[in-house]
Amino acid sequence: MTQQIKQRIEQIQRGKVPEGYKKTKVGIIPAEWIVKLLSDVFQKQNAKNTTNAVHNVLTNSATQGIISQMDYFDKRIANDENTASYFLVYNGCFVYNPRISTSAPCGPFNRYDGLEMGIMSPLYTVYIYKDSSNSCSDYLSYFFSSSKWHGYMNGIANYGARSDRMNVTIEDMNNLPLPYPPLPEQEKIAKILSAQDRVIELCEKKVEQLKKLKKVFLQKMFPKPGATAPEWRFPGFTAAWEQRKLGDVFEEYSEKNHAELPPLTIVQGFGTIPREDSGRDIQYDKSSLHNYKLVNQGDFILHLRSFEGGLEMANSQGVVSPAYHIFHGEEADSRFYYPFFRSFYFINILLKPHVYGIRDGKSIDVEGMKSILIPYPKYNEQKRIGDFFEEIDKTITLHQRKCDEEKQKKKALMQLLLTGIVRT
Repeated sequence: MTQQIKQRIEQIQRGKVPEGYKKTKVGIIPAEWIVKLLSDVFQKQNAKNTTNAVHNVLTNSATQGIISQMDYFDKRIANDENTASYFLVYNGCFVYNPRISTSAPCGPFNRYDGLEMGIMSPLYTVYIYKDSSNSCSDYLSYFFSSSKWHGYMNGIANYGARSDRMNVTIEDMNNLPLPYPPLPEQEKIAKILSAQDRVIELCEKKVEQLKKLKKVFLQKMFPKPGATAPEWRFPGFTAAWEQRKLGDVFEEYSEKNHAELPPLTIVQGFGTIPREDSGRDIQYDKSSLHNYKLVNQGDFILHLRSFEGGLEMANSQGVVSPAYHIFHGEEADSRFYYPFFRSFYFINILLKPHVYGIRDGKSIDVEGMKSILIPYPKYNEQKRIGDFFEEIDKTITLHQRKCDEEKQKKKALMQLLLTGIVRT
């Protein structure tokens, strides 16, 4: 960031108008930009699917935007008999979904699988351009996903009895302001942000590829049901794997009176973190910490009402609620067993008979879980496999962190470009 841009930001933060800028109802923007109301650009779509003809029935996804019902739900939700009230959606239309407060309106609808038109439920409000000659749909799409726009929406919304539904009148929506750069600048802004989206997409694709690769390794490096050895093994390991009861490999213990240690929070799928770092407002009586249970790094923690396997691994020493069960393996490498305990086979095949109750009232039978037969290779092979999966997890974390950094970079770019602080 140049010194000139830094100075411009400081001036705007102080409420001063930098040279070449002006003060408007949307804040301080470049002098060449204008401010339009939503009603200057869009009008509400009133045309409906009156013929009840079969069209591409669309839905509005918070993550994927406007997408075919068939692709999103794997089936059509709408019946042909009731689509006469559905609005026609043309190429370039924007859609407001009152149940998605951070995507209002959302869009645009671009040609979908070659289709120029679709239909959407009357639960949505569809907007069409009055005149699209000076508008870049991608620029507007980015603006409608910005914190600036969300601020406008939240300022006029009435949530009523449902926190997931925004009640915004058409009149209020029509009067919302839009900062409008000249069309060439709109297109440049959209091009820069689109390029950043591509970077994020590639990062996320890499993370998904690594996760799929890890899944393959898990399938190949643990024995299939009835087998005494996995399909893939590291050189030098040939001994058959034993089958031992979980309760024989991991012994349950309960040690208290360690109030000097930090209380830990369990994050399903991620192990433990210090409670003070969790970001959650978890209330607890510090005077009761002496009754909390000690857990050492690498030990497993079980909560009876946890339904993604129940077992989490402690990332550090600390204390946890007495509601948890703690397990320690003397000749067991936790890094080897953790991916196994998180696997589909363990959760949905081995553990399932020991889960009882209905819906969210399910619980885990601890004694039954202890009877589950789990693979038990020699400790040095456990360690070798544990080292391997630890490296995979580190690589996934590294790429995930890169994704998060690129997403933060996009936020910063949107803040700078959509306000005109940085010119293209």
